[in-house]
Amino acid sequence: MPTNARTRETWLFWILALLVLGAGLGLRDPWPADEPRFTLVAKHMVESGDWLFPHRGQELYSDKPPLFMWLQAIAYTVFGNWRVAFLLPSLLAALGTLWCVVDLGSRLWTRRVGLYAGYALLFALQFTWQAKKAQIDPLVVFWITLGNYGLLRHVLQVARTGPNGAGGPDWPMWMLGWACAALGIITKGVGIVVLLMLVPAGIASLRGWGVKVHVRDPRFWLGPLAFVLAACVWLVPMLVAALGSTGPEYRAYVDDILLRQTAKRYGASWDHGQPVWYFLEVMATMWLPTVLALPWAIPAWRRRLRRRDPRYLLPLAWWLLVLLFFTLPSGKRDMYILPALPMLALALGPLLPGLMRKRAVQWVAFGFTCVFAFAMLLGGLAMWLGDPGFERRFVAERGLQNEAAALAMCVTAIGVWGVLCLLWTGRRRPFAGMIALLSGLWVAFGLMLTPLLNDSSSARGLMTEVGRRIGPDAELGLVAWREQNLLMADRPVAEFGFKVDFDEQMQHGLRWQREAPQSRWLLVQDVALAGCVDVARTQHLGNANRRGWTLVPGEAAAGCR
Repeated sequence: MPTNARTRETWLFWILALLVLGAGLGLRDPWPADEPRFTLVAKHMVESGDWLFPHRGQELYSDKPPLFMWLQAIAYTVFGNWRVAFLLPSLLAALGTLWCVVDLGSRLWTRRVGLYAGYALLFALQFTWQAKKAQIDPLVVFWITLGNYGLLRHVLQVARTGPNGAGGPDWPMWMLGWACAALGIITKGVGIVVLLMLVPAGIASLRGWGVKVHVRDPRFWLGPLAFVLAACVWLVPMLVAALGSTGPEYRAYVDDILLRQTAKRYGASWDHGQPVWYFLEVMATMWLPTVLALPWAIPAWRRRLRRRDPRYLLPLAWWLLVLLFFTLPSGKRDMYILPALPMLALALGPLLPGLMRKRAVQWVAFGFTCVFAFAMLLGGLAMWLGDPGFERRFVAERGLQNEAAALAMCVTAIGVWGVLCLLWTGRRRPFAGMIALLSGLWVAFGLMLTPLLNDSSSARGLMTEVGRRIGPDAELGLVAWREQNLLMADRPVAEFGFKVDFDEQMQHGLRWQREAPQSRWLLVQDVALAGCVDVARTQHLGNANRRGWTLVPGEAAAGCR
């Protein structure tokens, strides 16, 4: 292929990736469950100057290490806009993950294979969905994929470059792989799965598959050294500051984040219980349409493994080890398995040019596009013209009564776009139609749906209404609050702890209000409203974020003592 054509293909991929992943950046606020929490922590870092110990309101936040929140705070320092800053780390991490897969596919096979692997990753539903959210998972997937990138470039360099070890090891890449494992650990705790790549690499080396781990070379220990140094970026200053503090809450922070939230949470999960086959369901649904190629890919992989090709063995074996790693604990969430997706896409990349020429694969792609397009079209029309139960529940839980018609129109428009893609590409170009449909879906989601859902999903609408009702000079206290309430408040607020029992928060709030009942209001989640409050004098605000909220003026709490 001419150089200009190859360059156009590459530019087309990256422009499309930026469009799909970046559409909607700056158009919405953080949404629950995790986004407001992390943004609130980052906001506290910027305002207080305490970047070492994350805070959620007045309490220390020890559920996650602070690396992701550091990046959000840095982005805000650069751009000065939280709507951009809270999503930017996820966008850059997703683009970085794509680059690792595309570049590694190009090095191990060809440039076109790298692009095919990139497309397989980009349009897998779970990857794009998570990339457009400000959760920690896109960042930890980047660290894990970059770690695999480094380890694979090191151990496969001999097999790729030439016979009899002509290429030699790549020690900087070896150190990068270990360092990224540590950075993944101080991001979410699961970065250690990078090092599972050493298991199939070691076995392949012993069985003569052309893989070299170089255990006897003294430079082997540069990897573990890089791991320790990268982990110390956060661990050492945090431990020094915490153990040197006289406050018991800092010792509790160390115990929680280093023990309870890592090893104990893995070995004895206390939430998100799921059956042992849960991740098989996730991959079968959330990895669409990429996973649809597996019935043809598995026999092709088997043939290549019989030829002892380590380029397939290592990513596929690592995928299975990661699946086993996250299946063993009883606690499971759909995003836990996401780090395995880039390696699946990498192993699938060299097969796709041949698979896409098969008539059966073409029919499957065409069928997927038809089902998706008509499901969106019929669902949108049902919301617009009918009164389906799922729409009523969705609108009631999220307080979207005013936006229901516009929401139905947006869903219908996506369905119409899908039908137009089918008419444009037909059965002769099913993959172009599928890519066009999914691109339109994610662009519409970012540019139309997220601004439409933002006020309700982010609590901006609720907190704006609270500010309007109580007036600019009133003081506000929060009881049984969520992170989005504190983040979206239009003034400094009084809060009485986050993990504190709701009844105790209510009592503290009532005592605070009694000090100035004429100017102090309480925003209370309905489930925490004290029985002594005169409901007739309160102002019920309806539902937001699937919870009911009530404004309590001082006069409504006059009977509480």
